[in-house]
Amino acid sequence: MALTVLDLLKLDFKEQEALDLVCIGGRAGLTAEILAPELNRPGLALGGFFENFAHQRIQLFGRGETAYLRKMQDEGETDALVRYFSFPIPCTVVTHDQTPTDTFMQLAEEAGHAVLRTDLGTSDFINRVVRTLAVVFAPTEKAHGVMVEVFGLGVLIQGPSGVGKSEAALALIERGHRIVADDLVEIRRVSGNVLNGRGAGASSFHMEVRGLGIINITHLFGAGAVLGNKNIQLVCHLEEWEATGDYDRLGDEEGTAEFLGVHVPEILIPVRPGRNIDILIETAARNERLKHMGYSATEDFKRDLWAWSASRQQQPVTIEEW
Repeated sequence: MALTVLDLLKLDFKEQEALDLVCIGGRAGLTAEILAPELNRPGLALGGFFENFAHQRIQLFGRGETAYLRKMQDEGETDALVRYFSFPIPCTVVTHDQTPTDTFMQLAEEAGHAVLRTDLGTSDFINRVVRTLAVVFAPTEKAHGVMVEVFGLGVLIQGPSGVGKSEAALALIERGHRIVADDLVEIRRVSGNVLNGRGAGASSFHMEVRGLGIINITHLFGAGAVLGNKNIQLVCHLEEWEATGDYDRLGDEEGTAEFLGVHVPEILIPVRPGRNIDILIETAARNERLKHMGYSATEDFKRDLWAWSASRQQQPVTIEEW
């Protein structure tokens, strides 16, 4: 996606992730696009060495770079700064609530180059902005389905139209769980192999229920029933029950769903009248949490079955034979 410097200033953050940025000069450069998620500290460039200068990145000035700017101004050295501003740099950020030299600010204004300031320390700002840009620049795809948080686990409910995805999610909300997105889920791959889901567009917390139309989850159930985003840790695929369907009865067939090259555990839930899909999804979420903790009910049952066979001095029975 295209991210401008102004967008970076306007991004919404949790309090512990806020960048605390303000523009202190070169406002004409707020429309410049940020094209890379990395930062660059231009110490070598200030010394006049511009080979392999990563000008496409946000330039970060800590206490060391700012002190060097004062030295350059005292000695009347401006050539390196003039060349610095000749590059299409997205913006410069100064940390520790410092202010660059008058020479630097004048050249920035002439070049239409935005200069931002934060009261955060350099390390703290780097940690926060890298996490922010990693999400913004993460590979993205959209998937049809409903996403809910069940017992702290991000669950993506998928299936053909009319199978009951929204109804299952509505029942889960009634049982105290939270909805992340309905109908269209935007999936981002962050931190290498983590999939984060959120609502796509303005309809995130609205739900279409056949027979009722569009309902607003926040207004009906309160702000505690919705969640902005959540990592996807389980996919529940709903399909119409088929009498001849080959459904997993033992739990030893572990399927996966793939998004953006990352595989997520997936279970198939056949739907027919009389089955409480919301309770099945709750149970699947609890079971998946146990798997994350290293426990497998299937393996536990196999051990008990072998022990039972051995206690009766019989040929060990396999789970399939049982």
